[in-house]
Amino acid sequence: MLKLITENWQLKAISLAFALVLWFSVMGERKLEIGFTVPLELKNVPEGMMVASEVPSQVDVRLSGPRTMLLNLGPKDIRIAVELNELKPGLTSFRRLEERLDIPAGIKVTRLSPSFVDIKLERIRNREIPVKVVFSGRLAEGYRVARVVVEPATVNVEGADGELRELAEVQTDVVDLGGLSADRTLTVPINYRGRYTQLKGATSVEVTVEVEKSATVKKKPRSS
Repeated sequence: MLKLITENWQLKAISLAFALVLWFSVMGERKLEIGFTVPLELKNVPEGMMVASEVPSQVDVRLSGPRTMLLNLGPKDIRIAVELNELKPGLTSFRRLEERLDIPAGIKVTRLSPSFVDIKLERIRNREIPVKVVFSGRLAEGYRVARVVVEPATVNVEGADGELRELAEVQTDVVDLGGLSADRTLTVPINYRGRYTQLKGATSVEVTVEVEKSATVKKKPRSS
C-alpha cells in the first residue's frame, strides 16, 4: 500500500498542485453579488447658482461579477458623479445613474436605488427683509406699548431666488412683556432658518420697547 502511494510521487505531487491551482482558479472566477452604499457627488455647480432641491447624498448599489474582482473592491473605489457645469436654472432629471457609476470593466450593476435624481438649480440672490418682533405676556396694569424701535429694521438674507421672492419678513425670538412698566432695550436673536436661504451678517437686532400709562376714563357720578 505504501509503495502504491510513494510510487511516482513527484508526478502525483505535480498533478495535485495543478488540481489545486485549477480549483482555486474556478473558485476565484465564481460569480458573486455584493452591495455597497456610495456617495453621490454633485460636481461643478455653475457660479452664481445653487442646488435648491432635496438630493440624496448616497446611493445603494448592488454589483455582480467575478468573485476575485468584487472582493478586491471597496466603497472608496466606487463613486457616482453628476456634472452640473452646463445646466441652466430650473429642474433637470438625471436618469440611468448606473451609466455614471465608475466601476471596473467586467462588473455589472444589478440594482441601484435611487436610479435617478431630480436636481433644481436656482440663482443666488440677496435681499433686505423686514424684521418682525414677536411679543408675549401682558404689561403691568395701567400700562400700554407706546412705540417699538427695531435696529436694524431689516436684515440681509441670501439664497435661492424663488424662496427669497416669497419671503415677506423674518421673526425674532419671543420677547416677554409680562409685568413691564418701564422702557426696556434688549438684544433679541432672529429666529429664521430657511430651506435654501440663510441670514447674512446680522443674526440679532436691538429692540427698544417704550411704554406709557394708559389713559383712564373717569366715570361720571350718577345724578340722583
